[in-house]
Order: sequence, then C-alpha cells, then structure tokens
Amino acid sequence: MYNFTFHRPTTVRQAAGLLSRNPDAKLLAGGHSLLPVMKLRLAQPSALIDLSQVEGIVGVELKGRSISIGAMTRHADVANSPVLKEHMPGLASVPGSIGDPQVRNRGTIGGSIANNDPNADYPAACLGLGATIITNKRRIAADDFFTGMFSTALEEGEIIVRVSFPIVKKAGYEKFKHPASGFALVGVFASKRGSEIRVAVTGAGSNGVFRVPTFEEALKKRFSPKSLEGLTIPAAGMNADIHATPEYRAHLVGVIARRAVAKAVA
Repeated sequence: MYNFTFHRPTTVRQAAGLLSRNPDAKLLAGGHSLLPVMKLRLAQPSALIDLSQVEGIVGVELKGRSISIGAMTRHADVANSPVLKEHMPGLASVPGSIGDPQVRNRGTIGGSIANNDPNADYPAACLGLGATIITNKRRIAADDFFTGMFSTALEEGEIIVRVSFPIVKKAGYEKFKHPASGFALVGVFASKRGSEIRVAVTGAGSNGVFRVPTFEEALKKRFSPKSLEGLTIPAAGMNADIHATPEYRAHLVGVIARRAVAKAVA
C-alpha cells in the first residue's frame, strides 16, 4: 500500500464536497474491487471517501409500485429483505449468489452498480427490471446508465444514493457461475411487467451488460421457456477468455435465459 487520506463523511453532501475537492479520490462502498487493485498498485487514489457512515442511503423500502434500495445496502441485507421476499423474490434471489458470505456481508448494491464489472449480477437485475439509478444530482434510467465495460453514465462528483426498481409479478435470475469467484460466466435476468418484456445478460458480452431484443420479442407472444427454444445469439461480441469461448458463451445465453424464464413463471 501507499499513503492516502481517509475520509468518513456522514452526509451525501459532505461526501460530494470531499469528492469535488479531491479529484483523484475514490469512493469506498464495500471495497471488494477497489482495495485489491490498490494493493496491486493498479489504482493509487490520493484519498478514500468511505460511505459506510453516510445517513439515509441504507435499507429496502416499498414506495408505491416500486422498491427503493439504498446504495450502501449490503448484498446479504438485500437477499434477506422481507419486503423483497414478499413483493419481488426474483430480485431478492440475485445477491444470494454473489461471491461468498464475506463478500455478501460487506459488498453493497451501489458499489457493484457503480463499478459495473462485466461479470457482476446487479447490472443485469437493473437492466432486466428497468430500474432507475438515483444520484445526488439526477435520476438515470438503467438503459442509459451502463455504457460499457467498467463504464457508466456517472459524472464527476456524482454519487449513487438509491436504486428504484418497479415491482413486477414475473422476474427471475439464473447464472452459470465461475466455481471459485462466483462471478457470472453468463447470467440472465428476465422479467414481465404488463406488456413490457426485458431480458438482460451479464458475463457474456465484451462490452458489459446488454439486452436481447430477439428473446424479448419471442417472449411477448408467450412468457414461457418454450418460446426461447431454438433461439440463440451471435458469438460476435462475446467475451473470450480461459473460462469460455465466445461460441460457448453465446450458446449458454440461450440455455440460461430459458432457466431464468422458468424461474420467473414458477
């Protein structure tokens, strides 16, 4: 490690002020991605701004026809939320498969979304449900928020404070995960809200999370795994690494999508 200044603000306004005064600073919202790269000297921020004591950005709330989750709500608390289990179990199931107990009891939904790891689970849930990411400055639709691998629409000085998910009656998430890290080699979130169908894929695309319009169109006729039988996506644009080829990932998208829909209608 190396020297840096550590800040622990108690309000979003204080955190934003510290961020504006320290352009090289990084926000600490769990640290499972940030601290490892700091140890490897791949990131050397002049300051860390710990959000763990900031008021008003923790918890799961039912607000009309949506569920609002504070950015610093830990994965384990999302998974065990009585509100989510009652109103949207498909979303509650997502963090239960993240990493291991240590990760789930420290990592946060806001940190995961802001980092936008191409293999992370929450980006698929946000895009697959049409969530709205709420910052200290504005509201951003999930379709506009995720802009590429480790890239988002967040601007300088902008901090995620909450994420709002519309309540849907049918939603399911399934993933083919790496046995060591728990990251998704391919993960699919599928949902049905009235006539709107969404299918979002994580882990597979070389440009991060994405939707599959052909699957969505097929599911509009009948929201059933059978509607996706025989459908696949092109291997072009899929990730290629030691774990899976682009062709294998493209094949898995169809398999995992059918499983996600099966969960949604169960």
